Amino acid sequence: MSLVVVEGLRKRYAANAPEAVAGIDFEVLEGEIFGLLGPNGAGKTTTIGTITTRVKPTGGRVTVDGFDVARDAVAVKQRIAVVPQRPNLDRSLTAIENLVFHAAYFGTGRAERRRRAQAMLDQMGLGERASDKVDNYSGGMAQRLMIARALMHEPRLLILDEPTTGLDPQSRLYLWETMSDLRARGVTLMLTTHDMVEADRLCDRIAIVDHGRIIALDTPRGLRRLLPAEHGLEVTLSGPEPLEIDAAENVEAGAEDDRWHARIYGDLTPGELAEAVRDAGRELIELRRMEGSLEDVFVHLTGRELR
Repeated sequence: MSLVVVEGLRKRYAANAPEAVAGIDFEVLEGEIFGLLGPNGAGKTTTIGTITTRVKPTGGRVTVDGFDVARDAVAVKQRIAVVPQRPNLDRSLTAIENLVFHAAYFGTGRAERRRRAQAMLDQMGLGERASDKVDNYSGGMAQRLMIARALMHEPRLLILDEPTTGLDPQSRLYLWETMSDLRARGVTLMLTTHDMVEADRLCDRIAIVDHGRIIALDTPRGLRRLLPAEHGLEVTLSGPEPLEIDAAENVEAGAEDDRWHARIYGDLTPGELAEAVRDAGRELIELRRMEGSLEDVFVHLTGRELR
């Protein structure tokens, strides 16, 4: 069953401006982690802003748990929570006070919000630091606290914007495990990230957005099928000149320091490549197998140009 339904979403911020979102359709299923990826300015922020009721669409329709974001904003807000990229905790308060005040805002009773706050802190590994001021928290601890705060009113949909940016590897792994655990408990998550490894590891399905449109939507495995080939060889040869390889489906190559580096997609075997190198009188310096990554898909679809 779909928890979020986006139909023909459009948004134009000014009459003469191009559309930030130019007709997007997708659904987020209950209990999945759905990734929304795209270059800067692709339309991700506008799309998320519409789902969270902050941005009023100029066309189309968006519903969350059956409620229209434009007509039933209050009902939608009760069912969603957002973990922003930049911490927005009240740093003058303790960790548990941040959570209790958030629950009070959503009408949770006094005893229940205190009990729930302590339970959430324990779940996030912050139970022993409940009475610490947020100013004494590390970046990873603050991010975990923001997730705990977001979950205090038991939302059906949790939206995370670049949740692990700037975190150390231990904190990043802990948050990945936390997100997977939330999904296992039935919480639906939407994730925006520029970390392709993160998206590949966590997301059940991913939509790639560019120029206000969805250009691909599939599982991480399914997206890899959009590459010229899913597997290939990465090779370094002596000499900067390109090597003509008839059996290769696609070659992405470049020369540097009098060496030729290439990623060769297709069914070419290491033996066939070695034979082609010998026939060309070149020296094979390095050879390894590779699999197309989600980053390869992203660049293949959106290009290499800086935005």
